[in-house]
Amino acid sequence: MDYLIYLVEDDVDLNVLLTSYLEKEGWIVTPFYNGEIARQEIRKQPHLWIIDLVLPGLDGYHLLKEIKAFCMDVPVIFISTRDTDLDRVIGLEFGSDDYLPKPFLARELVIRTHKLLGRVYERNKTGNAVHHPLIIPPYQIDFEARTVCTEVETILLSTREFDLLNLFISHRGKMLNREQIILQIWGDDFEGQDRAVDSLVRRLRNKMPYLPLQTSYRFGYKLDFSTLKVDSSR
Repeated sequence: MDYLIYLVEDDVDLNVLLTSYLEKEGWIVTPFYNGEIARQEIRKQPHLWIIDLVLPGLDGYHLLKEIKAFCMDVPVIFISTRDTDLDRVIGLEFGSDDYLPKPFLARELVIRTHKLLGRVYERNKTGNAVHHPLIIPPYQIDFEARTVCTEVETILLSTREFDLLNLFISHRGKMLNREQIILQIWGDDFEGQDRAVDSLVRRLRNKMPYLPLQTSYRFGYKLDFSTLKVDSSR
């Protein structure tokens, strides 16, 4: 599978070197040189993030927190010159899946990346990635293909409608206010009114009327799985 990897490393020479090694494995690598620019691409959801802890602008810890706030399940590898037990522990607590102290061989990062991708995206005997859909009766949601199906039909969602569905699922059980939704779906340069959220939610509900989406008057929305049997590897 052509995995998409986001590499955030401010050392230009090291970034170029690591990108070259990762691309030789057949992966698609998008390099970033500071945390602020990488932050703008969180909603595009790569298969893996590789993040330097010390970055100009937005540091690795804060970038990791925002990534995990948007999608808890995306894997992250931290790299850093600060090889301390505290940094390792904090990284794990924030949600990183691996920690690689500098200096390291580029090949070691490749090996760790192979192992992490293999663990997160389970492989069958033919080497193709096996992606488990999320079942929210009566819906089957495939995040890789970005499709929603029932036993009788495929439900056509727009890009923003699917992004909103994904956002609710990633934050299942948590109430999201309109400002949080606007930031994640439209970005921090959105100039419209917060009622755009209500309109988008209404369209999603019309297409998926059995989605257990709760409304808190004048506050926001929450996806509540507590009364459902949900089948997912996510």
